[in-house]
Parts: sequence; C-alpha cells; structure tokens
Amino acid sequence: MLAVTVLGAVVIAPGMAEDDPIDLQTLIDAADPGSTLTLEPGNYRGNVVIDKPLTLLGRDWPVIDAAGTGNVIEVTAPDVTIEGFVLRSTGDSLDQENAGVSSNSAPRIVVRGNRFEDVLFGTFLRKSPDSVIADNDVGAKDLDLGRRGDGIRIWESPRTLVEGNTVIGGRDSVFWFSDGVIVRNNVVKDGRYGLHFMYSDGAIVEGNELVGNSVGSFLMYSAGLELRNNIMAENYGPSGYGVGLKDMDGVHATGNRFIGNRVGMYLDNTPWSYDKHQTVSGNLFAYNKVGVLFQPSVERNHFTENAFIDNGEQVAITQSGTFEGNEWEVAGVGNYWSDFAGYDADGDGIGDVPYRLEELYSTLTDNHPDLVFFNETPAAKAVDLAARMFPVLRPRPKVEDAHPLTVQPELPAIPGMGADSTSPSLLVVSVLLVLGAVAIIAVPMRRQRRRRSPRTAS
Repeated sequence: MLAVTVLGAVVIAPGMAEDDPIDLQTLIDAADPGSTLTLEPGNYRGNVVIDKPLTLLGRDWPVIDAAGTGNVIEVTAPDVTIEGFVLRSTGDSLDQENAGVSSNSAPRIVVRGNRFEDVLFGTFLRKSPDSVIADNDVGAKDLDLGRRGDGIRIWESPRTLVEGNTVIGGRDSVFWFSDGVIVRNNVVKDGRYGLHFMYSDGAIVEGNELVGNSVGSFLMYSAGLELRNNIMAENYGPSGYGVGLKDMDGVHATGNRFIGNRVGMYLDNTPWSYDKHQTVSGNLFAYNKVGVLFQPSVERNHFTENAFIDNGEQVAITQSGTFEGNEWEVAGVGNYWSDFAGYDADGDGIGDVPYRLEELYSTLTDNHPDLVFFNETPAAKAVDLAARMFPVLRPRPKVEDAHPLTVQPELPAIPGMGADSTSPSLLVVSVLLVLGAVAIIAVPMRRQRRRRSPRTAS
C-alpha cells in the first residue's frame, strides 16, 4: 500500500485483493483534520466513523463495504465531504436505522456522486443543517417494501439541498422538521412515498420526477411550500396520490404534471388556517382516475390556467359535501377542461358559457362510495346520459368554471423535456391508451370478419 501526502491531501493507492479489504478506519484516524483523503480503486472495510472535518474522495469507484452489519460510514463531525464511492452492504436493522451514510449533530455534510448498493437506508442526516446530498444513485435491499429503509431521510436538518439524485426501490424519501430545504431535480421510482414532508416550512420542491411509487408525494403540517415543475406519474397504490396535501398552509403549486395516477392531487384540510389561501395554477392533470380529490369542507383554494384532460373524474369529493369556498378562476381566467362542450364565439380563448361539472353518476358515487365499482361501465354511462336527456334528473353542478379556457395552456419547460407541455410519461400513457383502444376495437372486428368470410374448400 502506497500513501503519498501532498499539501495536506493524502492519496492511498492500495492495490489489494478483494478478499483482503483495507482498514479504512486506520487511514481516517491518521488523517489531519481538514485534510483530503483520496482513495484509489480497491476494497475498504466499512463500519467507520469520521469524527473530524475531512474530505473523503474516491477515484474510479473504490468500494467501502460494511459486510452486512451496521452503517457503512457514520459522521459525527462538521464539514465532512464523501464523494466518489460505492457504499455497500449495510446491516438490515430498522431499529438501528443502518445506513450508507449516517450522521448526528454534524453540520455541513456533503454526500455527492456516490453509488449506494444493498443499503437499508441510503443517507440519513440527523441534526445536520446546511448539508448537501447531490448526484447520488441510491439502491435498496431486496426486502419487502415495508421492511426497507428510506433512500434519503432528513431529520432536523434545515437548509439542506437534495439535488440530482436517483432513488430506486427504497421505501420513502423523508424530510421532517427541516425548514428551508430544497429538493430539486431528483428521480424517485418504485418506492412507497416518493417524497414525504412533515413540519418543514419554506421548502422548495421543483423539477423532480416521481414515477411508479405507491404515492408520489405526501406533504403534511408545513407552510410556505413551493411545488414547481415536477412530474408525478403512474403512482397507483391504494391511495395513489400524485401529491397529497394535508394540513398545509400557503402551498403554491405551478407547472406540475400529474399523469396517470389514481388521484392527481388530494386536498385534506388544506389550507388549514382560516386566513390563508392557496393557488394551484398552470398544472396538467391528465389520465388520472381522479384529477383533484377533495375532503369535505376544504376551502380557499384557487385554481387557474390548469389543464384537466381525460381524467376518469375531473374533480371529485371523498364523500357527501360540496366544493363551496374554492374558486375555479382567478381574475377572470379559468381552466382548460377536455370535456368542455361550449364555444368561443369571439375567439379570445375563453369559453362564452361556463363549464359545469354535473355528472349524475359521480354525484352518486360521492354519496355512496361503493358504487365506484361500476365506474366506466355501461350502466354508469347510461345514468349520465339520462341526466343529460332529462333535466329533472340533472344534479346541481359540483364545479362551475365561469371562464373556461378553450385552448390548452402551455406549461413551463422542465430541463431535459423540451418546451412543450407533454412529458415522456405523458407520451407513454397516451400511447398505451391508444393501443388499448385499438385492441378493444380490433378484437370484435376480427371476429366479425371471421364470421363473414366464406369457408374455403379443403
């Protein structure tokens, strides 16, 4: 093993066999506080503790392996950077919260550009304000979803930046008691909660892709959150929210794509303060089972310039109640509804008659949730058809948008997507819907052709 010290930086070039890992703890203990310890490719023994300011830098992916016990790296000092490693094989104890990188009372940690493999938790920061978790690839252990740890967990670590990470297969990404965090341009897939916020005021959540989770994001008990330009698609667990907002205040949601979820946006006691209002503007709700779902008595939400496209129900309520106290236009500008049957005679892009959501069957399902079983069946469609033909059966409109848009608004661009209002996920969902429709039509046509074709002589 060769060790070279250059201007306070120590370079370790081990050249050791895989079955004979280097004792990394000895190297850390020997390094000066504030120095850079650079490790060349090789295998290093995990379960190490960094108790001094230190930069741990990997070249060409050295592996730090905890051999299935404890944490790979535990940090107990401020100003520690960990960059360029494969962090592998934590323990699997949820009680001990085994993690690839674990910290406690250690401000200004930087965890950048690492690969986490076979880890229970990925990065778990406790009381580590002003930290950075960026550009990491975070995997998970092969366990049942409820037994896995969180890809990223932040606890009492305000002003932390979480940016550019890819988290696949973990349980949740959790941000609790951490004001002023920024969660930007991350990809979270195949987990339970893509993002889970509690008691974290003033957060910015933007440019993230939350796809194929049980819930895209669930945001709770927080105020002043900016939710911008995220993709929340194909989240279809038992609740299956693209975003759930519970007891939130002052949320500003704009430029998001909610595509193919069980529910695009779910509102529960949001906003919860009587003097607060919230704006939901310029978002796309497309191909969800329900575009926006309200708990009863939710008020003071303002919707404008959103596009509601071919959702099973554009807007719904969980049980008996009304949408009173919410506004579907701001300053004379409403929303785009794919099922709007009105007209725009003067060509100003705003319908000359209101959009009214007055489906009798969805009104019945609000009052009798068990009837949801019959959604999209011929019986359900017959009920709505009867209501349109016989006004006496027509229910009171659930939603009325006095100034509906007749042209779909263009959404702001998301980096890597181009400037149009579609997304890769939307295109995939659209193609699948078209293929499904073609298949449904083609099967009876093929059967009909077979019945009509003359038998050929043998």
